[in-house]
Amino acid sequence: MSTLREPGGRRTALAGRLGAGLLAATLFIVSGGSALAGTETHSDPQAPSTAEPPRTGFERTSGAAWTTEDEEIAFLDEVVERGDHVEMAQAGTSLEGRPLNLVRIGGPRFGPARTTVLSLCTQHGNEPSGREACLSMIRDLAFTQDRAVERLLRTTELLFVPTVNPDGFVANTRGNAAGVDVNRDHLALTTPEARTIAELFRDHRPDVVYDLHEYGARPPVYDRDFLSLWPRNLNTDDRVHALAEALSEEYVRPAVEAAGFTSGIYGIHVDPETGEPIEQVAGDGQERILRNTAGIKDAVGILVETRTTALTEEELADPAVNNRRRVDSQLAGLAGALDMLRERGTRISLTTAAARAAGYANHGPVYFGGADNEEPAPEDVLTERVCGYRLTAEQFAEVESTLAAHGVRSLPGRDGVLVPMAQPLRELIPLLLDERARFSLTAGTPSARC
Repeated sequence: MSTLREPGGRRTALAGRLGAGLLAATLFIVSGGSALAGTETHSDPQAPSTAEPPRTGFERTSGAAWTTEDEEIAFLDEVVERGDHVEMAQAGTSLEGRPLNLVRIGGPRFGPARTTVLSLCTQHGNEPSGREACLSMIRDLAFTQDRAVERLLRTTELLFVPTVNPDGFVANTRGNAAGVDVNRDHLALTTPEARTIAELFRDHRPDVVYDLHEYGARPPVYDRDFLSLWPRNLNTDDRVHALAEALSEEYVRPAVEAAGFTSGIYGIHVDPETGEPIEQVAGDGQERILRNTAGIKDAVGILVETRTTALTEEELADPAVNNRRRVDSQLAGLAGALDMLRERGTRISLTTAAARAAGYANHGPVYFGGADNEEPAPEDVLTERVCGYRLTAEQFAEVESTLAAHGVRSLPGRDGVLVPMAQPLRELIPLLLDERARFSLTAGTPSARC
């Protein structure tokens, strides 16, 4: 049995960092989900609309209503038209034909980006607070006049998909229009939403992936305002894993707590008096969940979850108060992530590049089970030397488009196709093609010779 533990070192540098001031302090004044970076915020309803940046539907109603689909489109169009260093394109289309918009801020508009960050909002359609935080942050970054933020944007490309699951959002359902949980589809890519995300990974190679969710509380052992977690999958490069844990424990959670919210580690019930972990109920190493898929693809991934359940008397009396708390805690977490980019952006991009390049060496075990807090069974560890996986022509025809969407390279031959292990996505390949993997696409034949 594994030992559940809170990671060490979370508070090591917090005092010094707070003393120097969080970048969040210059970016956001967390108040009702509306905060403008480096600009004056107008509360006078008679102020001319041309003098102020656009506001989301959520902000205009002070949290009484979520931003509608039409309001999102109008809002983003105005941000792109009036803001700086921001552009938008349609990255994909949902099952029901709704656009998956990709907003890009910084990076190419200034010059080559050092670090690329992909923020994915509302994979689950009935978890809207992350979407609202992403929309507000897009606006705040596009209208910033703060020099520290502008310096960050000169070296960092920030990508946002504000609504990953628009059909689920419109229907207020967890799954997409077919009822499929998009966050359980990042290997097989059976949904157009998950396939779009895989193609963004392939085409933009993000160094950091920030995945925004919500959860229902279970007081008194699981009731924090905000939870976060890094990739637990053992196929995550150790260096990438360390940075992902640091993102959660040294930046995001401290920023959330500094903003006045409680935080914890996702999936672990803790004793309400001692704070000690009791049991793990979620947050394992399952490879098809985005948090873990990101780690396997050598990105510094993080899952964040804000509490949907109203617990205080004020939240119970007024749903808008609960909604604002949900969005405000998400904004605080995003601001903490920007702090890490400012302080460790170069190290992050060098680490992810080195982890991807290491795939060409085709060295080390691959894990079909276990997690960073759970020892894998011996049969769940691939230790033998595998040069690649051979697929018949029929097998390849079934999986070709999925491999291509992931960015996995394959080599045609006389008797089928070889998918070589020596490539950046080395650890992903057995999870897709080995019969021992829990969610494999097909049972390829391991080959010791190429």
